[in-house]
Amino acid sequence: MKPKDINPNEHSAYFANYINQVSDEYTLVEELEISVHRLIKFVQDIPMDKFDYRYAEGKWTIKDILQHIIDAERIFAYRALRIARNDKTELPGFDEDDYANNANGSSRSIQSLLTELAVVRQATLSLFKSLSDDELKRIGTASNNPASVRAIGFIIIGHQNHHQKVFEERYL
Repeated sequence: MKPKDINPNEHSAYFANYINQVSDEYTLVEELEISVHRLIKFVQDIPMDKFDYRYAEGKWTIKDILQHIIDAERIFAYRALRIARNDKTELPGFDEDDYANNANGSSRSIQSLLTELAVVRQATLSLFKSLSDDELKRIGTASNNPASVRAIGFIIIGHQNHHQKVFEERYL
């Protein structure tokens, strides 16, 4: 299963940008595995003095963004699990700014953030590897929009890719 297999009715229009940032070169599971290593290597090559840098007043640091990626992946994986298990409950949205303001990402070491990112991705990868094709195609409702399990998987990757681009364009 690749991003091109996702139909527009499987996600909100907002998330199309994230899904479009995922290459069709690999399957969902392959890209979940590869992309986290790509991001970790990228972050490890960033100069130490950049991790607490803010490119403008009120913007997040690289550490804050890594914490945000971790938090968002946990939420997306939870949504995927609920939908895969055929839970018909509408899932609420979340305010990323509230999470960032209460996560204290900037006070953490870069190594602790990267370790947590790797552990969270391993859990996400285990979840997606365990799902059948039927479960991956299930569609539920999250943030008042349709969300298929497989679209959520590609959103996790695209969200990460989006923030890596932001690092490249605004922080380095």
